[in-house]
Amino acid sequence: MKTSTAKIIAIAMMGLGATTAMAAGQGEVRERPTFESMDIDGDGEITTADLEAMRNERFASLDTDGDGSISEAEFVAKAQADAEERASAMFARLDADGDGMLSEDVLQSRSRGGNPGRMISRFDTDNSGGVSAEEFEAGMEKFAERRQKGGKKHGGGFGRN
Repeated sequence: MKTSTAKIIAIAMMGLGATTAMAAGQGEVRERPTFESMDIDGDGEITTADLEAMRNERFASLDTDGDGSISEAEFVAKAQADAEERASAMFARLDADGDGMLSEDVLQSRSRGGNPGRMISRFDTDNSGGVSAEEFEAGMEKFAERRQKGGKKHGGGFGRN
């Protein structure tokens, strides 16, 4: 594959995820696009025309009134729809018995604060049994540095791997 084509595909994939990332905040990661979904014309090759068509489709899906611009209301509506879709999918994953209900135990076991002792043990550098403001700030800085260096992917919670 030519270097310029590879760059175009990489940029297109980043662009596809940009609005998703804004809408999702620190939420779950969506699946990567498939070759078939990016080969818009189905000719067996992803071309600049395919990537432009994807970009145009994405814009059109946001520009619901078709005026050529995306208003804040259109942007927010799309973000809310995406959030609803993610929340429904998450609920379905958590509802292991399919009864349409989640118990407190299920939510607590999956929450980012599920093991508060873990955060305390990781941030409490003086072993006082608690976390001071200074220890908290130092721990958060360390956490941010690990994320920036491409360390393990964290769910955003304290002490969660």
